[in-house]
Amino acid sequence: MRFGIAPGEEARFTKTVTERDLLLTAEITGDHDPLHVDADYAAKTVFGRRIAHGALVLGLLSSTASTVAHRAIANGGEGVPVSLGYDRVRFLRPVFIGDTLTAEYRVEALDAGARRATSTCRVVNQDGETCLVATHILRWVT
Repeated sequence: MRFGIAPGEEARFTKTVTERDLLLTAEITGDHDPLHVDADYAAKTVFGRRIAHGALVLGLLSSTASTVAHRAIANGGEGVPVSLGYDRVRFLRPVFIGDTLTAEYRVEALDAGARRATSTCRVVNQDGETCLVATHILRWVT
């Protein structure tokens, strides 16, 4: 089995979270919790302001997984790498409007028998604080 990538392969994606991002995420997911969309409500919570949806923060990793998948294809990997899913997702810090997040993705292991790659993922804010960690599985299909 030729993967077209190797352990140690990395990808990063950086984005500053905007109010528009929160509103679009609410529309796409149907999650209109006031903690995400109502500034007056959120101001009265422990967070003191609106926080980003977990799905928005996790979604930034999609870009990094796609980057690695495209590299695998460009390097002659056999089949098409697709996301099998994220495991052990943990939201460690809140994300606020104006935070600049960097999604980091690192391939840790390849399993030729299962046609899978396992990668560690994390999202950090502009202060280097980890906001999210997860494990991602890519699977090569033919």
